[in-house]
Amino acid sequence: MQCNRRRRMLAAFSLAVLWIAGVARLEAGSEPQTLKIDPQHSNVGFQVRHIFTNVSGRFREFEGSLRFDEANPTASSVEVTIKAPSIDTSVEARDKDLRSAKFFEVEKYPTISFKSSAVQPQGEKKAKIKGTLTMHGVSKDVVLDAEYLGRMKDPWGNVRYGFHAEASIDRRDFGLTWNEALEAGAVLVGDKVTILLDVEGIPAK
Repeated sequence: MQCNRRRRMLAAFSLAVLWIAGVARLEAGSEPQTLKIDPQHSNVGFQVRHIFTNVSGRFREFEGSLRFDEANPTASSVEVTIKAPSIDTSVEARDKDLRSAKFFEVEKYPTISFKSSAVQPQGEKKAKIKGTLTMHGVSKDVVLDAEYLGRMKDPWGNVRYGFHAEASIDRRDFGLTWNEALEAGAVLVGDKVTILLDVEGIPAK
């Protein structure tokens, strides 16, 4: 009987160890996760110079997914599709202009997309994400400077992952060349566009 009791205790102990190890592995975030971008708590934004000041804008409608491997970041990937007509700079007349043939030609090119090709870690929780940005009918390689902000449960028990990324592009590379000349060689709209991404991802169901 004592032998059977020892066996049962050993089995229970082994199961407890395995359970604790599994929890620890999950808590460490070592399991690859397929995440869906939460558009209600994410932002796809940009900044571009207007004569003297930077004008900020964003796209209101987008969707995407991430394959996030915290233990092996090089195995991670991301895809995003943005609806170009959803551009919003808080000035309706300007937004209408940006949707027109002067800029995005949204009726002809209704979407903007990004698909990663490689993730290169740059120290703890930072990485360069290489990929292809397709905008205005033109595809170009770009690099995002990305940072993993961590993961946390919201008040309803949902696990959320946070990311921030930035990139700088020349809009002329994508055929967005319209401008107005000003005095002393200045122009109305800057050519450099800073892309600013703040993303919350939730496990895909």
